[in-house]
Amino acid sequence: MKPDPAPANIRISDEDFQKFREFFYRKTGIQFDTSKRYFVDKRLVERIEATDSGSFRSYFTLLRFQASSDEVQLLTNLMTVNETYFFREEYQFQCLVDSLLPEIVARKRDQRAIRIWVVPSSSGEEPYSIAIYLLERWPGINEWDVEIVASDIDTRILARAREGLYSIRSVQHLPAKYLQRYFRRQADGYQICDDLRESVEFTRVNVSERGDTRSYRDFDVIFCRNLLIYFDDVSRKTATETFYDALKPGGFVCLGHSESMSRSSSLYKVRKFPEAIVYQRPLETS
Repeated sequence: MKPDPAPANIRISDEDFQKFREFFYRKTGIQFDTSKRYFVDKRLVERIEATDSGSFRSYFTLLRFQASSDEVQLLTNLMTVNETYFFREEYQFQCLVDSLLPEIVARKRDQRAIRIWVVPSSSGEEPYSIAIYLLERWPGINEWDVEIVASDIDTRILARAREGLYSIRSVQHLPAKYLQRYFRRQADGYQICDDLRESVEFTRVNVSERGDTRSYRDFDVIFCRNLLIYFDDVSRKTATETFYDALKPGGFVCLGHSESMSRSSSLYKVRKFPEAIVYQRPLETS
């Protein structure tokens, strides 16, 4: 189906697109190339109309100088892609259970909780998948407390994650027994059970903004899948340094299957496990 054209009286010129692209990159670390031009233009026009700005110039002034930054957040919510489903790239959850957690537990010298950070969280499928995987397939769950923190730059998608309502498509790869055990059937989909909703802490964070991530520390594992592909080399380097600071020595980062840290950072050790390749913050040596 051919998409609806933008209203003829609101035009995003090449110069406007460049201005906006540079502004959005500075705010979020996300860079749109020209192949995303239609996607970007359409959402800009939506917000120009919704705010009665009348033109890109007026709207861009609002974006830059609004004291509350509410419009920047609204536009960020529209510009970020949140396409995911339960048990996506399941081999990494298997790696977590079979390889990463046994190694983490073996070197722990205290009984503090094992901490896992999922960023971006999108609408919650990934952190909830990890919670289900641990409950079902990790014997250590009976001996250790696990904290799961899930973060995203999109406040709208965080609200959806906390609500925990999912379409049939989102849960289609879940084993039927898990669906029955952890979800309630709704009129047009499923809602995840209250115990799991309460087991994940959802927070808003911009991984390109150091002030946002300063309090994120002492994680054992970070899942950051299919985010770095939207970053350029500078933003990718910032993100990898942020994750390094957020990890305990010996902690692990799991990326999407098409992503790599090898070019952007030498901080990490590449670990090849039977299930997956992950990146490890080296253990401190005395």
